[in-house]
Amino acid sequence: MRDLLPSRSDYDLRPRTLRSDLLAGVTVGVVALPLALAFGVSSGVGPAAGLVTAVVAGVVAAVFGGSHLQISGPTGAMAVVLAPIVAQHGVGSVALVTLLGGALVLACGVLRLGRVVTYVPWPVVEGFTLGIAAIIFLQQVPAAVGVAAETGHNTLVTAVRSVGAALWPSGAVVDGTVVEGVVHGSGTPAWVWTLTVVAVVAVVMLVLPHVARALPASLVAVALVTVLAEVLHAPVPRIGELPDALPLPVLPDATPALVRDLAGAALAVAALAAIESLLSARVAAGMSAEADPDAPADAYHPDRELVGQGLASLASGVFGGIPATGAIARTAVNVRTGARTRLSAVVHALVILAVIYLATGPVGRIPLAALAGVLMVTSFRMIGARTIRSVLASSRPDALTFVVTAVVTVAFDLIVAVQIGLVVAAFFTLRSLARATSVHRDPLPGPAREGDEHIALFRIDGAMFFGAADRILGEVTAASVRDDVLVVVLRLSHLRVMDATGGRALADLVAELERRGMTVLVKGVQPEHGKLLRAVGLRHAVRPDEAVELARARVREALLRGTRGEA
Repeated sequence: MRDLLPSRSDYDLRPRTLRSDLLAGVTVGVVALPLALAFGVSSGVGPAAGLVTAVVAGVVAAVFGGSHLQISGPTGAMAVVLAPIVAQHGVGSVALVTLLGGALVLACGVLRLGRVVTYVPWPVVEGFTLGIAAIIFLQQVPAAVGVAAETGHNTLVTAVRSVGAALWPSGAVVDGTVVEGVVHGSGTPAWVWTLTVVAVVAVVMLVLPHVARALPASLVAVALVTVLAEVLHAPVPRIGELPDALPLPVLPDATPALVRDLAGAALAVAALAAIESLLSARVAAGMSAEADPDAPADAYHPDRELVGQGLASLASGVFGGIPATGAIARTAVNVRTGARTRLSAVVHALVILAVIYLATGPVGRIPLAALAGVLMVTSFRMIGARTIRSVLASSRPDALTFVVTAVVTVAFDLIVAVQIGLVVAAFFTLRSLARATSVHRDPLPGPAREGDEHIALFRIDGAMFFGAADRILGEVTAASVRDDVLVVVLRLSHLRVMDATGGRALADLVAELERRGMTVLVKGVQPEHGKLLRAVGLRHAVRPDEAVELARARVREALLRGTRGEA
């Protein structure tokens, strides 16, 4: 278990490295602040939960996680999963779901399941990401048009209904007051104010990086619209009161019945936390290697990363936060600003902690529409046009897998989308593998001899598994009967994959050919296939260098006796 625990080698306190980590940590902390608030609101738990998660989970994951450069905290994908859980079970259920999900992720790390994420195909990951981006955008529509989001509906349905309620008002909400879609005293529709806030935030976030790349665009945008809203006394909903200190740790009530009711939600949270964190850590390791050829080769330990993320969610749940995962966007900022060790992630969390203790008053005056604008722009940045074109142009099965995963993510939920995406990808992979499996009739080696026309040497290439077994059996049987073959030699040296169905099909093939009066010899059996073939009753293997001579001898005997059945 030693490699799953923190060690002194996790840090490098030399002045140059320390300076890089401090600078990167401060930068990421500034970038993460509005996102933590926004994802807390988007999850349905509240902005305070986002801040708590960024601080507590950020520190724990940094210390115990398996990546030197990963930034952890609340994310859009987790907010998407939590929103329906909050709607169905209430805000009070989140703490228990967070603890249960964290415990499951921790168990996966201890059981060394970190490599499982490598089995998720690229089209599924990209489709999943596209679907998450679409949901994040749709979740912000109610706040962007100044109406209260309805609960109990699909995200797309809620967004459409919110737009309808804003344009044809029957109860828009501003500062918690139903105002029939018009702000009292101004005659201006509520959606005009909120959409203006969203537009200003989007323009600043898109333009500022081209003008002053050193400035954190999202923080500048939020600060600007907050000041303007205060100066203009804009009647838009605000974040409201925030805690000026971290809450005391509290264990939630956990009865067997409640745990049973929330087991499915906890499993979804754990699956998402594991997948997203491992993918983010893997991306961070690749970015680090590109940016610094001297970066350590062990910058990513998947099992330890699961342990760290599990502990982070456990700690977050105790302090009233939400489940944490690795955050790809913030991690990318961390790498690009020169972070060298996990100290930068700790500094990022301390920056947000300083805001909690020193600046909750100003933060509470931030318009909710400003956070919606930040997340809308963030959702578009999650969608890489070049990546989408690459997936769609790669192959028809990959493109279909990508589209199906994205659509199911939006229409249903994230875990179902990954499951269906994996099934679709597996189907096309197995179909491709079955098509690649082939049987060829090879000529006999050496000079031709009398009776060779009664010997058929078949070479089976590729994979002998349930998807190809029946076809191979039919082709060999048909060719052998058609050509008046007395001895069949099956060459298996090119057979790379075999499952129980394939092994059984070979045994059935031998039995069928023998029933038709042929002798069957099997050569070139791979060592890893021998046990399986013996288990299904196939014991016809001979040495490769003896197979053809033995076949010729059997043919001579049969021809001398003049009967096919005794061959």
